[in-house]
Amino acid sequence: MTQPASAKIASRVLAWFDRWGRRDLPWQHERTPYRVWVSEIMLQQTQVSVVIPYFERFIRAFPDVSALAAAELDQVLALWSGLGYYARPRNLHRAAWIIRDRYDGILPKTIAELQRLPGIGRSTAGAILSLAANQPHPILDGNVRRLFARLFAIEGWPGQGSVLNQLWALAEQCLARDRPGDYNQGLMDLGSLVCTRTRPQCPACPLADLCLAHAQGRQSELPAPRPRQALPTRSTNLLVIRNPEGAILLERRPSVGIWGGLWSLPELDAPDALAAWCIDQLGVGCKRIVKLTERHHTFTHYRLRMQPVVVELSGWPAQIQDREDRHWVFPKAGAALGLPAPIARLLAELDEIHEARYQISLRLNDP
Repeated sequence: MTQPASAKIASRVLAWFDRWGRRDLPWQHERTPYRVWVSEIMLQQTQVSVVIPYFERFIRAFPDVSALAAAELDQVLALWSGLGYYARPRNLHRAAWIIRDRYDGILPKTIAELQRLPGIGRSTAGAILSLAANQPHPILDGNVRRLFARLFAIEGWPGQGSVLNQLWALAEQCLARDRPGDYNQGLMDLGSLVCTRTRPQCPACPLADLCLAHAQGRQSELPAPRPRQALPTRSTNLLVIRNPEGAILLERRPSVGIWGGLWSLPELDAPDALAAWCIDQLGVGCKRIVKLTERHHTFTHYRLRMQPVVVELSGWPAQIQDREDRHWVFPKAGAALGLPAPIARLLAELDEIHEARYQISLRLNDP
């Protein structure tokens, strides 16, 4: 690609941004490195419309790095619950400690230092420095990858190393070095609003006459999708264990892996072992066991089949008082903890059922 061609792309993106670009998103007001960082992490694999309310609640609770570093992980995870990809909030929290302790609460100002922080890759670092400090660094989030793959008719899945390297080289060549922040925001807006994954709005695109995919009629083919793999299915039994007061047992998951660090329901592979599990783990037997409707949840690498099993204990449990990874909670109080979205939905439904039964009981006993 020639220098004039790259300059033409940059000038057209900037002209389009000046007229049509988004300027009223919450993180664009008081555009500090911290606010841009939080927004960019939230926007990874998540749509803007979904992120906005989460971002606003998060910033109200943690307005700066020091507030985030001082927070308990449970507070952070609770405000993230429902956004998914829970390595993101764990990395945010860990990075906030490092920024507070090593950089006096100020995000590093070089791309190399930013990339050494947990959860910050090249594109996120480039976005922070270009959007908040107008430093000339390219970005390559999902929307921009799609836009460049079509613009230059790049074959192959953008997540593949060799394809990604081509896209980074193009992003570097096309960068508008005088207004990198506006240019990068313009690219993201173009990808999100015009060069969409399905049914791209080519007549509204300022780059349409330069786009090779458009010229070849291949917009629906490019970029190539991720190679398909059959997802395996895993099964588990979710134990909804109630004590005599009606509180439910939650268990913190390991810090790594699916739902890492979140509070969830205990799981058991073999339902026949449930009675023995209660005796062994809680020191009390089961009074009543009820299976609920099976549920399903799809992760990136597998599908999870979940069988909720409500267990009413015959007495007071005696063996979890000294365990920090287990906690009794009434369903309404679960919102203050970091819960996976499927677990939060299940507890909310159980709470509605419990409340409905309570109201029916009151009416039946009303003289």
